[in-house]
Amino acid sequence: MRMASKRRAIRKVLIANRGEIAVRVIRACHEMGLATVAVYSEADRRSLHVRMAMEAICIGPAPSAESYLRADRILEVARDTGADAIHPGYGFLSENAGFAREVLAAGLVWIGPPADAIDAMGSKTESRARMAAAGVPVVPGTKAALESLEEARDVALSVGYPIMLKAAAGGGGKGMRRVFTAEELPSAFAAARSEAISSFGDDAVYIEKLILEPRHVEVQVLADAHGTVVHLFERDCSIQRRNQKVVEETPCPVLSPETREAMAQVACRAAEAVDYEGAGTVEFLYGADGSFYFLEMNTRLQVEHPITEMVTGVDLVKAQLRVAMGEPLWFAQEDLKQTGHAIELRIYAEDPTRNWAPSPGPVPGYREPGGPWVRVDSAMYAGAEVPVHYDPMVAKLVVWGSDRADAIERSDRALREYRVRGIHTTIPFFRAILRDPDFLAGDYSTAYLDADRMERLCRDMGDPDPTSAALAALVHTYERDLAQQARPDQTGRDSNRWKWSYR
Repeated sequence: MRMASKRRAIRKVLIANRGEIAVRVIRACHEMGLATVAVYSEADRRSLHVRMAMEAICIGPAPSAESYLRADRILEVARDTGADAIHPGYGFLSENAGFAREVLAAGLVWIGPPADAIDAMGSKTESRARMAAAGVPVVPGTKAALESLEEARDVALSVGYPIMLKAAAGGGGKGMRRVFTAEELPSAFAAARSEAISSFGDDAVYIEKLILEPRHVEVQVLADAHGTVVHLFERDCSIQRRNQKVVEETPCPVLSPETREAMAQVACRAAEAVDYEGAGTVEFLYGADGSFYFLEMNTRLQVEHPITEMVTGVDLVKAQLRVAMGEPLWFAQEDLKQTGHAIELRIYAEDPTRNWAPSPGPVPGYREPGGPWVRVDSAMYAGAEVPVHYDPMVAKLVVWGSDRADAIERSDRALREYRVRGIHTTIPFFRAILRDPDFLAGDYSTAYLDADRMERLCRDMGDPDPTSAALAALVHTYERDLAQQARPDQTGRDSNRWKWSYR
């Protein structure tokens, strides 16, 4: 039974993160009249989040282990600056239950879910067991970590090949291996355990039945400390490269209304099973036969949260802050509506033509697209630099349309406007995706970016010759103006207000 929550005053928030998510949280705090404290590494001294926060404190050298992962240093800064609360963003310490407990022990407000919920959902094996007990459908497989290769062989035979080996303590595609035959199992088992311990400090792995070519569909949930849990509909995150999401959209193009509602209700049930509070995401594998299975729960704000905000009108960061203050949700499930369609494209500093080589360095020129229903979440500006030490994401381009076709057209227009000088980016690659017939038809799965398609999309990245494009625009404008001049409007006046609009 959940106890009644006390109201917790927050006046100053320390953002324990960097880049675009730090900027995003700072903006929400300032709109709510809250003071902000940024922390930064020596490599991020000139970063935008440092400039935007009311206070900024350096917490160490560039490596994350010496700065953004230093819980002791972050808590010291919170104490020295008089911060009341800590927002972890995503990545780094955001899903570290030990850090959440340290924040609370220091008398600060943790802007995130309870540490026990983070623990319960942080272990893939424990979360599967908890979800199965709550009646949430899970992919057939083991409920506990495998003890040995012999046990793995037995489980694989009972589940049936193909199978997926997964790190029990991990995510982000680390410690995962597909296994199609018994002969492949020994080497895959050893490789998965090795990658798991190097990535997470824990070599425990488990087995799931491999669902071939599923879609990756997740449901955004929001819960307060008073027992209310709502969903904010789903996001399709199936377009991935090396198990990392690169394109997300909402609604999912292929879900029926009945499946959408069933999946949403299961997501709420999953959150209730761990007494969840705040913003979280329940991820599912959606099969071609219409079945869906619990995959994992991300106990934090997701990178792709803006598309949910675009179709629901709910500011999820402000919601996190208000829930952390002990406030009840100010709306009910029936108040939430999904309007239009939204797409997010993750702009990375990578060169797709050179095997996705990172492209760090200074950015002497930078211009974001604009116009109605175009949003860019970024920490970039002209004169900034993409450091070599962190994730190479430059920005998230988020676009809303009245329907999917409208959102795709607007996304392509926004990509054409986007200018990033000095580094390579994935902007041309996304333009190729937006022209791809399978994407346009909504016909894709997590296997969409296979080797053959990647090669073809990279070949198709080239923009039309800019001189030809400019000439075509000039001719179009000239012909349009001639037609308007020859056709008076209903008042009888010349409807051509200007003769040339090209420059």
